Amino acid sequence: MDAVIQYLITGLTTGSIYALIAIGFVTIYNVTGIINFAQGEFAMLGAMFCITFSSLGLPIYVAILLAVLCTALIGFGVEKLAIAPTKSASFINLIIITVGLSMVLKAIGLFAWGTYPKSLPAFSANNPIQIMGAVLMPQSIWVICTLFFLLVLLYFFFEKTITGSALKACVVNPVAARLMGINTSSMSTLAFVLSAAVGAIAGIVIAPVTGATYDMGLMLGLKGFMAMIIGGMTKVPAVVVAGFLIGIIESFSAGYISTSYSDAISFGILLLVLFVAPNGIMSKVIGNRV
Repeated sequence: MDAVIQYLITGLTTGSIYALIAIGFVTIYNVTGIINFAQGEFAMLGAMFCITFSSLGLPIYVAILLAVLCTALIGFGVEKLAIAPTKSASFINLIIITVGLSMVLKAIGLFAWGTYPKSLPAFSANNPIQIMGAVLMPQSIWVICTLFFLLVLLYFFFEKTITGSALKACVVNPVAARLMGINTSSMSTLAFVLSAAVGAIAGIVIAPVTGATYDMGLMLGLKGFMAMIIGGMTKVPAVVVAGFLIGIIESFSAGYISTSYSDAISFGILLLVLFVAPNGIMSKVIGNRV
């Protein structure tokens, strides 16, 4: 029972990380119809910026704020320089563009911070918490609480603000939104800025747990994308549940089978979902592009 609880805690922590990345995917996809495979690199940039600012002696909350702002600005630049000029491109071409952006941002990370792993101190005292024989690290609580805080924040933004309502209108009917005077290009830019900020926050909160490297975004992006696909691509609560599910499956498969097979099992689940429900996924993609 101790092992089961420990695997569950580990799975929830890992799943929260995947869910944070998946939220960024969904934010961009819902507004623009684009799957941004550079989302994992936003997490990498957020973590690296925060580590850099923290190493300069800035208080951690100042370092976090600056890191999020810097990453959001990069998201703004990515949309303006790479996405906006190619909005008329096909869905596949836009995916290829975001894959290229991922490589570019990864190369920038390699040039700026090198290959050695970086670490960020825990946000609070890091004394382990005993729960029925299992161990819970305080930083894991930060990760999970950050996820739910962002969920509440995004809910109020989309449901209670005019700007959030404008973004939702672009999702429902972009043509009607333009006729109502909503600048859909600005909404696309805002979606990338929000997604970059969410990705940065994800990278920051997981850096004390996993450390940070220039190539950390690849696997984070793939797992976030997996949560997005399994969750149905458009509903934030669904992709959060999918993120938790993937994290728990990986944790238990690593504990009871082997860590070598945990990734293979989770990707196998993704393939199963794609085999079972390809029409629903593609119909949503085509609908957004039209």
